[in-house]
Amino acid sequence: MVEGGAPVTMSDVARLAGVSTATVSRVVNGRYGVSASTTAQVRSAIERLGYESSLVAASLRRTRTNVLGLVTHSFQSYTAEVLKGVMDALTQSGFDLIVYANSDLYGTYSEGWEQRHLSRLSGTLTDGCIVVTPWGEVRSSTPVVVIDPVRDSTAPSVTADNLTGATTVVEHLLGLGHRRIGFIAGRSSLAAAWSREEGYRKALAEAGVPVDPALIGRGDFNPESAVPLARALLERPDRPTAIFAASDGMALKVLEVAKEMGLDVPGDLSVVGFDNIPESALAEPRLTTVDQSMYRLGYEAAHMLKSLVTGDWEGRRQIMLPTRLLVRDSTAPVSVTTRS
Repeated sequence: MVEGGAPVTMSDVARLAGVSTATVSRVVNGRYGVSASTTAQVRSAIERLGYESSLVAASLRRTRTNVLGLVTHSFQSYTAEVLKGVMDALTQSGFDLIVYANSDLYGTYSEGWEQRHLSRLSGTLTDGCIVVTPWGEVRSSTPVVVIDPVRDSTAPSVTADNLTGATTVVEHLLGLGHRRIGFIAGRSSLAAAWSREEGYRKALAEAGVPVDPALIGRGDFNPESAVPLARALLERPDRPTAIFAASDGMALKVLEVAKEMGLDVPGDLSVVGFDNIPESALAEPRLTTVDQSMYRLGYEAAHMLKSLVTGDWEGRRQIMLPTRLLVRDSTAPVSVTTRS
């Protein structure tokens, strides 16, 4: 505090250090262009005045901020469940959490969004960040853990066993007699989306069922992207008897399209999703899906990140969690009329 008990400002620090406020700002934000001796003067002034009015200033006085970040493109049910796991993992850990997301709920993905967010958080505001479903490989000066990384990523990551989960879905549908099984894929750059499509193809190949490219639609995990793809599949004269969507959000849109077209689920069409978001159990009919434990994805990612920050991590840096099929009301044996 300065004389009179008023809060210390950056101008107070600048006056005591004999530099401009712009120089103090560069030191506080870790920018280049300030000599070592000037930086020492500024930090000395910060210490003497007790300038701690922000996390940034406080970070200059210790090696860590004790704040972690979570960076996500948008908030959907998936992200909310991940966040629950993150928060529980950080309970009584001594770390606080900053969540940074785009303002639009289902905004268009744009390349580089995660790097822009990380540049705002890493180093001065946070000790490390969790990044959820990034567009590309992430780079940061502080530890980062990725949930659902891009293909061939080398970053520390936590993901589900998407290949096995998708294979189990198609085996379930094949066991119900379905042979024309449509697939609505997710964003192809993500390892999860690629593995789910591989699981779809693998199960069909092992059953001796040819993969029909006309039955594969290219979505991006945005639920709305599934609407025209589902309609195109279901308007075909040889429409599929089942559709497997690579996320619950897209699968719920398939249910809506089927209802609009007068199709009964599961009588005329079986539908399966992936994720097990809360809405999947509330849908009409209740959605058959793959549970990838989004809560545990968040929990394990937060546990890894805080251990990387403190230097205590000794485990694997790529963690894969098991999945399980939840059979509900949206799948049924293929009917004789549908088969014909």
